[in-house]
Amino acid sequence: MNITPIPYDASFEHAEEDESETCDQMIKTMREIAQTTWAHSGHGLRGVHAKSHGLLRGELRVPAGLPAAYAQGAFAAPGEWPLVMRLSTIPGDILDDAVSTPRGMAIKLIGVDGVRLPGSEGQFTQDFVLVNGPVFGSAGPKQFLAGLKLLAATTDRVPTLKKAMSAVLRGAERAIEQVGLESGTLKALGGHPQTNPLGDTYFSQVPMLWGPYMGKVQVVPVSPELQALTGAHVEMHDRPQALRDAVLSHFARAGGEWELRVQLCTDLQTMPIEDASVRWPEDQSPFVTVARIVMRPQLAWTETRSAAIDDGMSFSPWHGLAAHRPLGAVMRVRKRVYEMSARFRAEHNGVRMAQPRSADELPP
Repeated sequence: MNITPIPYDASFEHAEEDESETCDQMIKTMREIAQTTWAHSGHGLRGVHAKSHGLLRGELRVPAGLPAAYAQGAFAAPGEWPLVMRLSTIPGDILDDAVSTPRGMAIKLIGVDGVRLPGSEGQFTQDFVLVNGPVFGSAGPKQFLAGLKLLAATTDRVPTLKKAMSAVLRGAERAIEQVGLESGTLKALGGHPQTNPLGDTYFSQVPMLWGPYMGKVQVVPVSPELQALTGAHVEMHDRPQALRDAVLSHFARAGGEWELRVQLCTDLQTMPIEDASVRWPEDQSPFVTVARIVMRPQLAWTETRSAAIDDGMSFSPWHGLAAHRPLGAVMRVRKRVYEMSARFRAEHNGVRMAQPRSADELPP
């Protein structure tokens, strides 16, 4: 399909009413989550996506001959870049996997050079923070804050009740999926199907610059061994680390490949920048492959890697090139919130957050 992407203009972005105050409240709420888990565990955790299920090393391969509109930023020239991938689930506390919530995929490309975003000067990474659903659960920061407060109110509380409630919510989600619908709210509260995260497709959900244009990112499993896991059930009864076990089991015997794809904005009415809850229609602008992620068989989670990546690294859409600057209110408030979360973990765990400059600095 031939498309005509719209060049970015600053007028496409506008602050939500009281956006700065909302951000302050989000920082306070996220810190409350982190302080709660710290008090109970003695370890500094992320306010969200605290539990990792896979910590992987691989490489990103950008092919030659990309269409000009897509050959931007880190993807402007063909080449290969090492990367770290972190697979996680959303809550800020470490829950039994029987509490089934949406999954996250964070990617850190290493050795990426170019004009940097504010706050990432002198670094050589490009991060992508993704979730296995096409749209963000909130239109803007105010709704985002309301959801975060609900998460804070239940952090590190009544885990047995959460498991029981998750089973009820999964049943409700199955019922509405049988009539062709789905509920992001039910999934977020614990009703996500008990499936293998390696078979999922992940989305940036909110837009970013793509050179002079605007786009969203999608990461799709394309190798047969990963595609075979799409929708594959993972038994979680009496298996609190079932998702990690599934990732470990797969990569002990096989590798995997994903495509990184980009969807460019072609219509501001149907593809808004400031409403993160809207899915951009693919019949107007399809996702186009710009790179391939390649993972070889490996030990997919170890305590050593967890210390280096879970504790020693932070992932943020604001770690990267100016050519991929995050767009919209949700992305703007994320910057300060993620910075606070990284500082909290560094201070409480006594570690220095690292932004590796080369593959030599990655955990073995």
